[in-house]
Amino acid sequence: MNTFLTIYHTLKSTVSKIFHVLKLKDREHVNGRKPTLTNSEAVTCAILKQKQNIATKKSLWEILEPSLSYQKFVDALNRAAPYLARIIASLLASAQKDTHFVKFTDATDIPVCLNKNAKYHKTMRHLAAWSKTGKGSFYGLKLHLSADLDGRVLALKFTPGNSDDRAIFKKMNKKLRGLFVADAGYVSKDLEQDFFIENERMLITATRSNMKKIATAAHIMFLNLRMRVEIHFRVLKLCYGLVTSFPRSVDGYLGHYLSAVAAYLIA
Repeated sequence: MNTFLTIYHTLKSTVSKIFHVLKLKDREHVNGRKPTLTNSEAVTCAILKQKQNIATKKSLWEILEPSLSYQKFVDALNRAAPYLARIIASLLASAQKDTHFVKFTDATDIPVCLNKNAKYHKTMRHLAAWSKTGKGSFYGLKLHLSADLDGRVLALKFTPGNSDDRAIFKKMNKKLRGLFVADAGYVSKDLEQDFFIENERMLITATRSNMKKIATAAHIMFLNLRMRVEIHFRVLKLCYGLVTSFPRSVDGYLGHYLSAVAAYLIA
């Protein structure tokens, strides 16, 4: 328990510094009574939950034993989503200032429930959608992510599961420059031509099994490295508990995803 509290206070100090740099409000009403859980503390708790891969908010509440009810604790964590989004945006912008020339983009599935429960799932019905990956069908969202060869996460976006990866690719990477590597899901002559900027930006993709395309040794080498972007997905899912079906509100789901990403980027 002492170790856990040490981690909490260290993380709280980091989050407080970020709030100060970004000029985020720690209290909604400065002249009012100080809330039991300030915005920076709520963000700290949300990130701590994912950093320690704690399954539920109830477990976190029982560990921290805060002086407020469980429901108010949940409400505070759910309200932290806008602050988490600002922190993530700032961290990504900082990472984009110094990047490796070679970059990778890919997307991963984020089921919001088991397939057998999708018909009855109501919480995320306006955001989730059916889609298919190499592993099979799923009902949920997608996380699109771009990272460079040095492992820096440069851009990311959450979308419905049936979104077009190629359309998201163009929007997500419009401010970035370099050599982009992606799998066969991004094959598109129009995308390659529209995305190309002479001496600044280029996209190379893997080929589908029914395609005949000559690749240079350099292209093959870069394509063989594209698995590196999947490391981010594996860590987010296995170590930071990205995939969940526990939240009972849209804010709960979005707050959970943003907390997992923020915990990963801060770590």
